[in-house]
Amino acid sequence: SGQHRVLRETAQLLAPVGDPEKVICVGLNYHDHCQEQGVKVPKEPLIFSKFPSSITGPFDDIVHPQDTSELDWEVELAAIIGKRGRHIEEAAALEHVLGFTVANDVSARDWQMRRNGRQWLLGKTFDTFCPLGPAIVTRAAVADVHNLWIRCSVNGHQMQDSNTRHLIFGVPTLVAWVSRFVTLVPGDILLTGTPAGVGVFQKPPVFLKRGDEVQCEIEELGTICNRVV
Repeated sequence: SGQHRVLRETAQLLAPVGDPEKVICVGLNYHDHCQEQGVKVPKEPLIFSKFPSSITGPFDDIVHPQDTSELDWEVELAAIIGKRGRHIEEAAALEHVLGFTVANDVSARDWQMRRNGRQWLLGKTFDTFCPLGPAIVTRAAVADVHNLWIRCSVNGHQMQDSNTRHLIFGVPTLVAWVSRFVTLVPGDILLTGTPAGVGVFQKPPVFLKRGDEVQCEIEELGTICNRVV
């Protein structure tokens, strides 16, 4: 209608989904990410989770925990579930997706890879470790979710530059797979994995420090930008 508008600069955008029942994540899901760490391509999706309390807004700060010295970035395509389902057939899986948004799967690599019995959860789920946004782009508005460039820069230096066509398991496969184990409900968030270029596999490794600015961008979906404090 053109009515009831506010200027963008006068509004603070929150995460488009703030309190989902589940935040489901996928590891090792880009061919180039497997190559950069010298591991085999998984035969089945590698699933882990973040707590919903890790979610923060698309332009909010990432709080650097005192408990880690290895803070890392991971730009990811996030799918938002819009229709409840269990044992979903892959051919019908996209019907259960409302749309897509940009996520940063912030990771404390020391806690992910060496501590907590090498269980990934704690290293992935500190508060503010899931910047999300800037908005949900509906499924129908995305030409081809499996052909979008996906990028991350730190302080203006491009670190990740790939395309969602390099996903090992696409969105329908992931939705169908996860629904074998849990009921997916509207608002659930599915992070689909990150491409090559994360800090821990740089030579030498590069980690985030306070004052750094991380920008994550996916074609057709927009950009999120978060400062580390």
